[in-house]
Amino acid sequence: MVKFKVEENPSIEKTNEILKDGLKNKAIIIITACCRVFYEGRAKSNLELGDRVIIIKPDGSFLIHKSEKRNPVNWQPPGCTVKFKVKDDLMLIRSIRKNPKEILDVEISKTYMATYFIAKDYEELDLIGSEEDMANIIFYENPEVIEEGFKPIAKEKSISNGVIDILGKDKNGNMMVLEIKRVRGSLGAVSQLKRYVDNLKEENEGLRGMLVAPSITDSAMKLLKEYGLEFKEMHPPKKIKKEDIIKLDFFD
Repeated sequence: MVKFKVEENPSIEKTNEILKDGLKNKAIIIITACCRVFYEGRAKSNLELGDRVIIIKPDGSFLIHKSEKRNPVNWQPPGCTVKFKVKDDLMLIRSIRKNPKEILDVEISKTYMATYFIAKDYEELDLIGSEEDMANIIFYENPEVIEEGFKPIAKEKSISNGVIDILGKDKNGNMMVLEIKRVRGSLGAVSQLKRYVDNLKEENEGLRGMLVAPSITDSAMKLLKEYGLEFKEMHPPKKIKKEDIIKLDFFD
């Protein structure tokens, strides 16, 4: 089996062939192209012609990147279905999410490169730590794991009705309260976060509250939305034995 295939400046027919073979072989598909993007679901959006990078993964993830910023400008999560066809000298690609129903359409007018790569990777990322380390990663190492532009201000901040795990500000200067859980978010976690937000909201206009956890129950998510609070998926680092840690001293 061919591990990868690359076509430079392919025709619409060749782009169609890459898509067909890539999806059939459960490969990672990457297309750089001039395209338009249309989204319809919980909202609607249009992105007019521009050069972008389109990434389709075997699990159904669908990402569209512009030349700037880390996050995709449009995306669909794992579990989506991809359909495609050629029409009027255009390559049309559609990503469909069933629940909630969302449709992401890409209309390609010019393809600069189309490639697929059959990746065999069975390893999971091993990190050291626990719930405390989740807070340390956010506060000291990678604040933008929460969102782009997030800046932590205080860790384990004591207030009158408890201790806030992390207090920070978003890119717009709004104060954010983070409640971190290493297990699935529950109704109790949401209520705890709500108490902290209520304590501070009178003095902080635009205050946001966010529950950070590996997952959340349906009932907790419903309550979170009712309160106008947010959820961020983050998994606790895996614990491994100290003797199993491999240090790569690239710059020593």
